[in-house]
Amino acid sequence: MINKRLLIKALLSHNDENNFYDKKVKVNLDTKEGKAKFLKHICALSNSNPENNSYLIIGIEDQSNAIIGVDFFDDSKLQNLINAYLDHPPQVLYENIPFPHLPIGKVIGLVTIRPLNECTGLSKNIWKYRAGTVFLREGSVSIPLDEVPNTIATNTEKVSLIERHAQNNIQLTLDGVVDFLQKHSSLTTHYKVFKEIFVVCWAGQAKTVKEKTYYSRVDIELINEQVKLFYSNLDEVEIDFSEDAFTLTEYVRLGLNGNYKYYPLETVAITFKENGSYTLKSQLLFKAPEFEKKSLLHRFNANNQLLEKLKRGNRFTVQEESDLFNLSMLYMLCALNGIPNAIEKLQAAKPYLKTREDQLYQTYKDCQRILRKVKYN
Repeated sequence: MINKRLLIKALLSHNDENNFYDKKVKVNLDTKEGKAKFLKHICALSNSNPENNSYLIIGIEDQSNAIIGVDFFDDSKLQNLINAYLDHPPQVLYENIPFPHLPIGKVIGLVTIRPLNECTGLSKNIWKYRAGTVFLREGSVSIPLDEVPNTIATNTEKVSLIERHAQNNIQLTLDGVVDFLQKHSSLTTHYKVFKEIFVVCWAGQAKTVKEKTYYSRVDIELINEQVKLFYSNLDEVEIDFSEDAFTLTEYVRLGLNGNYKYYPLETVAITFKENGSYTLKSQLLFKAPEFEKKSLLHRFNANNQLLEKLKRGNRFTVQEESDLFNLSMLYMLCALNGIPNAIEKLQAAKPYLKTREDQLYQTYKDCQRILRKVKYN
């Protein structure tokens, strides 16, 4: 079983960027340009490694190799994007890897591209890249070609050695459990061992409603592989487990005019097997709440006025500060109910919310995450 934190360290310490691994400060999947560049790198790494895994590490400073981190990213539909734009798409896994020195909520993104002994290329136009283009790694660069050469130097031995050096052991697992429990000492913490191999730890602020326990500020990690399975500062999460599976159901708090309800967003089920493997499946449960258009338009216009004050740097009243906390959610609800320009207004608010020291930017990211999940579904 590979310890993904060790794997990242091994890749960074033993190799510069090459034809089986690449590193990025961040990727942007919100724009066509960002998607196109991400697909280019996936395509190039897949074509350059037909017999072994290849890797893309996200959250690494390019020149110094410093581990700076990115936001937790849990888009289970990433494979859909790859399937939609690539011929012979490889299987891709995106995992969030915690590092002790990173700020709360920051992780390193690890993209694993499984070997595919076929030529991968673009199936349709995206940004400035044309359908039919294929890419290959040449040193640390992904270059476009008309076709992939018949003979490609294999990296099997190099990658296999790196992966062997990143194997987990009992000490790393025990240290990981102790570190997790100490880091979350102010929260309710639990751990459970599945199939005598897998150790799952979770922490959160617990509350009981009608004999059911829900958690907020939730952090869940698969300790053996040093993979963060779930993280959220705000959402309500219900956790269930059996001898074979660990399941979480996430809820989001939405509403207008002080009337709020919790809506199920997504369920994620991790099933552990006797052969030392596991599967992770997610199902979107979210159904957007519908509101009366007149009321939504009134709140939309009020939101726009609040956004203008935010742009100008004006001071806010106590009531306006409260309304500001709901600004992102209201724009999201307007978008889900078909109000024109709501998404554009939400995106326009991003740079101003990002400068605040409170939770405003986190609410923006949570709303964008919901919209992304709904869009891909």
